[in-house]
Amino acid sequence: MTGPDPVSLWHRLADTSVLLDGFHALKHAVRFGADVPVAVAVDRGAALALAEELAPDVRDTLDALLTQVPESAYASLVPRPHPTAVAALAVRPSRAAHLERLAHTPRTAPVVVLDNPRNLGNAGAVIRLAAGFGATGVVTTGTLDPWHPTVVRAGAGLHFATAVERLNVAELPPGPVFALDPEGDDIRGVKLPDDAVLAFGSERSGLSPELRARAGHLVALPMRPQVSSYNLATSVAMTLYHWSLGGS
Repeated sequence: MTGPDPVSLWHRLADTSVLLDGFHALKHAVRFGADVPVAVAVDRGAALALAEELAPDVRDTLDALLTQVPESAYASLVPRPHPTAVAALAVRPSRAAHLERLAHTPRTAPVVVLDNPRNLGNAGAVIRLAAGFGATGVVTTGTLDPWHPTVVRAGAGLHFATAVERLNVAELPPGPVFALDPEGDDIRGVKLPDDAVLAFGSERSGLSPELRARAGHLVALPMRPQVSSYNLATSVAMTLYHWSLGGS
């Protein structure tokens, strides 16, 4: 790769770009059309060999993107080194385009809403799940930034495979809101439509009053008595799987 010094370019772009931390984050971002102006690796040959083995569809693209840098230079660019010693910066997708995608109807897959989530890793895991199921998008309410580097790392770069935005409850996309709540109807008897807005409360305090008031349906996941709760990502996975079955 020829062009500007990658470390200088990195420092110039870092404050306005999305950090892709590790080979798999870069692989997924490239696969789903991210604009990646700079990508570095401590061992470029090893990274391309990994691509040849795990992602041959993007191997040539990564060959054109990756620049080898000394380990010390790589370590200075990331909060903590990734085992693959690969990192890149990507252009954050247009908020306007995401909002248009979220609002477009009819939808062929639900929107997942995380109501005031607290844990960055949980949010990333949910985005990874949503991308895997082909959800239209993931919306967060509250103060957590769904594009925080820790969220992107936990999401393995799959933010670029779905629409990820932070909104107020009043701004949620159109569609029937199904909110997960222990007092709701057993989800096994409920059909979740493709245009559903699937809402999940905070890990600590559950659904906010605003979201509960917006919900048209409260549904509950099956759970053995005396088990207090599921992990947030597990709850989203169970709900999306139920939707994917297509029936009640």
